[in-house]
Amino acid sequence: MQDLTVTLIQSDLVWENPQKNLESFSVKIDAIDKATDLIVLPEMFTTAFTMNAKNLAEMDRGRTLEWMINKAKAKNADLIGSLIIKENNKYFNRLYWVKSDGNFVFYDKRHLFRMAGEHKIYSPGNKKIIVSLNGWKILPLICYDLRFPVWARGPKQDFDLILFIANWPERRSSHWRLLLKARAVENQSYAIGVNRVGKDGLDIAYQGDSAIIDPLGTVIMQGAHKEFVHTETLSWEKLNNYRTKFPVWKDADTFKID
Repeated sequence: MQDLTVTLIQSDLVWENPQKNLESFSVKIDAIDKATDLIVLPEMFTTAFTMNAKNLAEMDRGRTLEWMINKAKAKNADLIGSLIIKENNKYFNRLYWVKSDGNFVFYDKRHLFRMAGEHKIYSPGNKKIIVSLNGWKILPLICYDLRFPVWARGPKQDFDLILFIANWPERRSSHWRLLLKARAVENQSYAIGVNRVGKDGLDIAYQGDSAIIDPLGTVIMQGAHKEFVHTETLSWEKLNNYRTKFPVWKDADTFKID
């Protein structure tokens, strides 16, 4: 099995301004000068984390998804991020995973952040996706999902990398750092979190702390308080050797989520 190269983009977001955000991410993506398999953008990367879905939602196959398809093809890399989608008169915080050939799948955020009223505006998803890339099995989730280990569990080596995109506020950044490590250790997988920085239109501050965690819970990289584009190669040998020598996964409980 080959290694996997991932590029994280930690960025400030312009409040409720899709055009400005697309322009900003275009510059960042176009400037990536290393070969990469996967490019990861934050949650609601075109608008920031807003409840103004009525005015900002796009339809499926809207301009942002087309933009993602074009960027993925141009960089010959998969590209993921979430945005506000309207479908059947409902709103979703939808993560699109766009493949390098332009095909795509999506995941609708399951756990909606009630403290911001997200559950009053958006509809929850009810199905996880696991995406294959270079032989790696990857589980993408969104922000508040990080707090729910049952949803983020792979009892029998269901995935090799668990990935969270977020708008996670600075005031709870210690929880973000702690839970990313926990999700890596309990699943014996790599864990990646991509968060935003800056302040949003509600004056909520975000420090980023986007990170890559190895299966033992060791921080490979983490950065705070600034924008950055970081590319890292994940070792399949390291993951496989650890699972072989310390096979906790063999004793995991089996369960079914209703």
